[in-house]
Amino acid sequence: MKPLGPRGISWLKSFHIFVSGVWVGAAICMMLISYFSRPAGGDELYATNAAVKLIDDFVVIPSAMASLLTGLIYSVFTQWGFFKYRWVTVKWVGTVFSVLFGTFFLGPWLNDATSISASERWLALDNPIYVHNITMNRSFGIMQVAILIFLVFISVIKPWRKNTTTVSEK
Repeated sequence: MKPLGPRGISWLKSFHIFVSGVWVGAAICMMLISYFSRPAGGDELYATNAAVKLIDDFVVIPSAMASLLTGLIYSVFTQWGFFKYRWVTVKWVGTVFSVLFGTFFLGPWLNDATSISASERWLALDNPIYVHNITMNRSFGIMQVAILIFLVFISVIKPWRKNTTTVSEK
Protein backbone atom coordinates (compact mmCIF):
# COMPACT_ATOMS: atom_id res chain seq x y z
CA MET A 1 0.00 0.00 0.00
CA LYS A 2 1.11 3.51 -0.72
CA PRO A 3 2.00 5.42 2.47
CA LEU A 4 0.31 8.72 3.15
CA GLY A 5 2.29 11.83 2.30
CA PRO A 6 2.92 14.59 4.83
CA ARG A 7 -0.23 16.49 3.83
CA GLY A 8 -2.39 13.36 4.06
CA ILE A 9 -0.94 12.51 7.46
CA SER A 10 -1.65 16.06 8.68
CA TRP A 11 -5.28 15.87 7.55
CA LEU A 12 -5.72 12.42 9.07
CA LYS A 13 -4.11 13.46 12.35
CA SER A 14 -6.25 16.61 12.51
CA PHE A 15 -9.45 14.69 11.90
CA HIS A 16 -8.44 12.01 14.43
CA ILE A 17 -7.74 14.64 17.09
CA PHE A 18 -11.02 16.40 16.31
CA VAL A 19 -13.26 13.32 16.50
CA SER A 20 -11.44 12.04 19.59
CA GLY A 21 -11.99 15.39 21.29
CA VAL A 22 -15.65 15.32 20.35
CA TRP A 23 -15.93 11.79 21.81
CA VAL A 24 -14.31 12.79 25.11
CA GLY A 25 -16.25 16.05 25.35
CA ALA A 26 -19.60 14.41 24.64
CA ALA A 27 -18.90 11.66 27.18
CA ILE A 28 -18.10 14.32 29.79
CA CYS A 29 -21.33 16.15 28.93
CA MET A 30 -23.32 12.93 29.37
CA MET A 31 -21.82 12.43 32.83
CA LEU A 32 -22.42 16.06 33.84
CA ILE A 33 -26.08 15.86 32.82
CA SER A 34 -26.46 12.51 34.55
CA TYR A 35 -24.92 13.67 37.82
CA PHE A 36 -26.14 17.25 38.07
CA SER A 37 -29.64 17.27 36.62
CA ARG A 38 -32.34 17.49 39.26
CA PRO A 39 -35.62 16.66 37.55
CA ALA A 40 -38.69 17.84 39.47
CA GLY A 41 -41.11 15.50 37.75
CA GLY A 42 -41.58 12.55 35.46
CA ASP A 43 -41.44 14.52 32.23
CA GLU A 44 -38.17 16.11 33.29
CA LEU A 45 -36.76 12.73 34.31
CA TYR A 46 -37.56 11.37 30.87
CA ALA A 47 -36.20 14.53 29.19
CA THR A 48 -32.91 14.12 31.07
CA ASN A 49 -32.55 10.50 29.97
CA ALA A 50 -33.62 11.35 26.42
CA ALA A 51 -31.04 14.18 26.24
CA VAL A 52 -28.23 11.88 27.38
CA LYS A 53 -29.38 9.22 24.89
CA LEU A 54 -29.48 11.83 22.11
CA ILE A 55 -25.87 12.82 22.84
CA ASP A 56 -24.89 9.16 22.89
CA ASP A 57 -26.65 8.23 19.65
CA PHE A 58 -25.72 11.27 17.58
CA VAL A 59 -22.38 12.43 19.00
CA VAL A 60 -20.63 9.75 21.07
CA ILE A 61 -21.25 6.74 18.83
CA PRO A 62 -20.31 8.44 15.53
CA SER A 63 -17.23 10.14 17.03
CA ALA A 64 -16.08 6.92 18.70
CA MET A 65 -16.40 5.04 15.41
CA ALA A 66 -14.60 7.84 13.55
CA SER A 67 -11.83 7.83 16.16
CA LEU A 68 -11.45 4.08 15.85
CA LEU A 69 -11.41 4.27 12.03
CA THR A 70 -8.96 7.17 11.82
CA GLY A 71 -6.74 5.48 14.41
CA LEU A 72 -6.78 2.31 12.32
CA ILE A 73 -5.85 4.22 9.16
CA TYR A 74 -3.17 6.11 11.09
CA SER A 75 -1.64 2.87 12.39
CA VAL A 76 -1.66 1.22 8.97
CA PHE A 77 -0.35 4.13 6.90
CA THR A 78 2.23 5.72 9.21
CA GLN A 79 5.34 4.65 11.06
CA TRP A 80 3.45 4.28 14.37
CA GLY A 81 1.96 0.87 13.60
CA PHE A 82 0.01 -1.11 16.19
CA PHE A 83 2.72 -2.70 18.33
CA LYS A 84 5.95 -0.77 17.69
CA TYR A 85 5.31 1.59 20.60
CA ARG A 86 3.80 0.59 23.93
CA TRP A 87 1.75 3.75 24.18
CA VAL A 88 0.11 3.04 20.80
CA THR A 89 -0.71 -0.50 21.92
CA VAL A 90 -2.18 0.84 25.17
CA LYS A 91 -4.24 3.33 23.15
CA TRP A 92 -5.57 0.52 20.97
CA VAL A 93 -6.49 -1.62 23.96
CA GLY A 94 -8.17 1.34 25.70
CA THR A 95 -10.03 2.45 22.59
CA VAL A 96 -11.30 -1.00 21.65
CA PHE A 97 -12.27 -1.68 25.27
CA SER A 98 -14.15 1.65 25.46
CA VAL A 99 -16.02 1.05 22.20
CA LEU A 100 -16.97 -2.50 23.17
CA PHE A 101 -17.91 -1.61 26.76
CA GLY A 102 -20.02 1.28 25.51
CA THR A 103 -21.69 -0.89 22.89
CA PHE A 104 -22.51 -3.88 25.08
CA PHE A 105 -23.01 -2.31 28.52
CA LEU A 106 -23.29 1.48 28.75
CA GLY A 107 -25.49 1.83 25.67
CA PRO A 108 -28.00 -0.87 26.62
CA TRP A 109 -28.22 0.44 30.21
CA LEU A 110 -28.93 3.93 28.87
CA ASN A 111 -31.44 2.71 26.28
CA ASP A 112 -33.34 0.67 28.88
CA ALA A 113 -33.36 3.52 31.39
CA THR A 114 -34.66 5.93 28.76
CA SER A 115 -37.34 3.48 27.69
CA ILE A 116 -38.45 2.87 31.27
CA SER A 117 -38.59 6.60 32.06
CA ALA A 118 -40.55 7.17 28.84
CA SER A 119 -43.30 4.81 29.92
CA GLU A 120 -43.23 5.14 33.72
CA ARG A 121 -42.09 8.76 34.07
CA TRP A 122 -41.61 9.58 37.79
CA LEU A 123 -42.44 6.01 38.84
CA ALA A 124 -39.24 4.88 37.10
CA LEU A 125 -37.41 5.92 40.26
CA ASP A 126 -39.15 3.01 42.03
CA ASN A 127 -38.27 0.55 39.28
CA PRO A 128 -35.23 -1.54 40.36
CA ILE A 129 -34.15 -2.09 36.74
CA TYR A 130 -34.17 1.65 36.07
CA VAL A 131 -32.24 2.39 39.28
CA HIS A 132 -29.71 -0.34 38.47
CA ASN A 133 -29.19 0.91 34.91
CA ILE A 134 -28.74 4.53 36.00
CA THR A 135 -26.37 3.49 38.79
CA MET A 136 -24.29 1.36 36.40
CA ASN A 137 -24.16 4.14 33.81
CA ARG A 138 -23.06 6.71 36.35
CA SER A 139 -20.44 4.46 37.92
CA PHE A 140 -18.97 2.98 34.78
CA GLY A 141 -19.53 6.12 32.72
CA ILE A 142 -17.05 7.91 34.97
CA MET A 143 -14.60 5.04 34.43
CA GLN A 144 -15.12 5.35 30.66
CA VAL A 145 -14.45 9.10 30.75
CA ALA A 146 -11.31 8.53 32.85
CA ILE A 147 -10.03 5.99 30.32
CA LEU A 148 -10.68 8.38 27.43
CA ILE A 149 -8.89 11.24 29.20
CA PHE A 150 -5.97 8.91 29.97
CA LEU A 151 -5.79 8.00 26.26
CA VAL A 152 -5.61 11.68 25.35
CA PHE A 153 -2.75 12.24 27.78
CA ILE A 154 -0.69 9.28 26.59
CA SER A 155 -1.23 10.43 23.00
CA VAL A 156 0.43 13.72 23.83
CA ILE A 157 3.07 12.53 26.32
CA LYS A 158 3.98 9.25 24.55
CA PRO A 159 5.33 7.89 27.85
CA TRP A 160 6.70 4.48 26.94
CA ARG A 161 9.63 3.55 24.77
CA LYS A 162 9.55 1.70 21.52
CA ASN A 163 8.99 -2.02 21.92
CA THR A 164 12.25 -3.92 21.51
CA THR A 165 10.51 -6.98 20.10
CA THR A 166 7.63 -6.82 17.69
CA VAL A 167 5.13 -9.42 16.62
CA SER A 168 7.07 -10.12 13.41
CA GLU A 169 10.27 -10.86 15.38
CA LYS A 170 8.67 -13.42 17.69
